[in-house]
Amino acid sequence: MFSTVRRFIKTAILFLFVGLAYGASLLYRREILGIWPSPHQVSAHAHVVGIGFVMFLILGVALWLFPRPAKHDDRYRPERIGIAWWILAPATATRFVAEAAGPGAPGGWLGWTILVAGLAQITGLALYFHTMWPRIRPVGSHLREEKGEKF
Repeated sequence: MFSTVRRFIKTAILFLFVGLAYGASLLYRREILGIWPSPHQVSAHAHVVGIGFVMFLILGVALWLFPRPAKHDDRYRPERIGIAWWILAPATATRFVAEAAGPGAPGGWLGWTILVAGLAQITGLALYFHTMWPRIRPVGSHLREEKGEKF
């Protein structure tokens, strides 16, 4: 497992524990104090677990397991995957913190922060998948399928 894969997977684990701690605090507030979470708090929890944990884990494992880039592949560049991480990780953390802070005034700085962080998440994911697209290809399985093997 190479360093970029480890970075994605360790980031996923970090986001998981942030999400678990935040979820536990929301659960305590709801069940013990009777304070229901706001839509922003629910969204913060969903994004730190869904994008922060699940998506980072998927991206790391895909990077590890997908076939190596073809020799003639000019789209795949490891540095692009690194840039995608540098866009996604801070954007996900920023979105979590901003949404956990609660609703700001409509059109205020908090709303703009959430919007920009969300757009950065889209950008980071688009860059990752644009870079990885050529690696989603058959490596030997198409030959076995042609022979009639089903799997």
